[in-house]
Amino acid sequence: MTLRHVLLLPLLLLACNKEAPAPAPEAKAPEGKTSAAAAAASDKPAAGAEIGKPAPDFTLTDYEGKTHHLADYRGKIVVLEWFNPECPFVKASHTKGSLKGYSKRAVEKGVVWLGINSGAPGKQGHGAERVAEGRKAFGMENPVLADETGKVGHLYGATNTPHMFVIDAQGTLVYRGAIDNSPDGEGESPKDGKLVNHVDAALEDLAAGKPVRTPDTRAYGCSVKYGS
Repeated sequence: MTLRHVLLLPLLLLACNKEAPAPAPEAKAPEGKTSAAAAAASDKPAAGAEIGKPAPDFTLTDYEGKTHHLADYRGKIVVLEWFNPECPFVKASHTKGSLKGYSKRAVEKGVVWLGINSGAPGKQGHGAERVAEGRKAFGMENPVLADETGKVGHLYGATNTPHMFVIDAQGTLVYRGAIDNSPDGEGESPKDGKLVNHVDAALEDLAAGKPVRTPDTRAYGCSVKYGS
């Protein structure tokens, strides 16, 4: 990690902590690092989401009003991306790092990619308007689902944005953790000197009919802005 990234990380953490003012009521669609500790997820396994077990089912509505039921995607590989359009790590990854254009490429290969915003009302990145602005800025075409109660986020043990989960065609959770091994979000400070996109590696293993070689990593980024 360069000196630039050492100096930049505290600023990103501070920006993650800034919460947006409470949004005005919106007519369309249901709406869904404070410290180094906040930048990385806890090692505690999520109670409802375990590697090698069926991924917890859920039903959520996206910001354009369409309902998504996870079970309806059985037979396809599904990637879940915990999303906060105002999180600086999300911005960095979608504009410079491993998430830049990645969801579109994955969808073109038949993957179902669902963003999930578990931010509560009044929190950073909450609301249809902010999500729409983020999707446009990042060139995202995949839907983003509103989870403003945080129920699904807590069910999966999502702690950071971005926090990634890969579900195979049989509905089994096969990967959870960081998008890559570069905790600056920009892909410029990979551990061991080589950038590894963990989600891409998991998808490659699934395509080859092999077990996912690295099924669990520690997520980095902003804390998910739960209401409680």
